[in-house]
Amino acid sequence: MKKTCLLLAGIALLSSVALPLYAQDGCVNSPENPTAILAVVGSAGAFFVSVRARIKARRNSSK
Repeated sequence: MKKTCLLLAGIALLSSVALPLYAQDGCVNSPENPTAILAVVGSAGAFFVSVRARIKARRNSSK
């Protein structure tokens, strides 16, 4: 149940960010810097993976 809620929250967050960005008419008239957006998404993914690894390590060490 908890994993399902987390997955749905992640999909909702991704959709809420991606859908407005998709509504651009091309890179020439794009108001945002695509490289900066990719950097933010990549950093968020790396942060999520590291936090998940720390939580797993803490959970395994307490057993």
